[in-house]
Amino acid sequence: MDDVNANQGISGRPGLGDPAILLATWFGAGLLPVAPGTWGSLAALPLAWLIQLYFGWAGLLAGAAVVFAAGVWSAGVYIRTSGQDDPGPVVIDEVAGQWLVLVPVYPDPVLYGVGFLVFRFVDILKPWPVSWADREIKGGFGVMLDDVLAAAYGAVVVYALSRIAEG
Repeated sequence: MDDVNANQGISGRPGLGDPAILLATWFGAGLLPVAPGTWGSLAALPLAWLIQLYFGWAGLLAGAAVVFAAGVWSAGVYIRTSGQDDPGPVVIDEVAGQWLVLVPVYPDPVLYGVGFLVFRFVDILKPWPVSWADREIKGGFGVMLDDVLAAAYGAVVVYALSRIAEG
């Protein structure tokens, strides 16, 4: 099989043979059927747990920054390869956003579950300026930015809920 065929996916989608596509889809999570953003957010949780467990909130924040930078690049490659503005299979933006939502809380199954739900809700609802960024800013940076903005809302909500739960 030649390189062109190795990198060609099904249904005209870019294939996982390209490292940028592998990252953009978060190792294929974005290719799962129905609600790829939800799958991307779920796939982000185990690694977030490990990073935060061993490196604390600062490690998770640094990890989110690295994923953001990698996402700008890899989402841009996916966009150029597929010809779509904001392809559904690109979920690295959900990974960065999900990690940012979890920065203010410690690894706990309930807090991570709440963080997951809150992030998905805000990411789907897209309050301003998330909706503005989603409409107006294009390319890999645009794909990543709206999820980071959504994460800011989510992080505030998750932090507030964790403080209320502590009493």
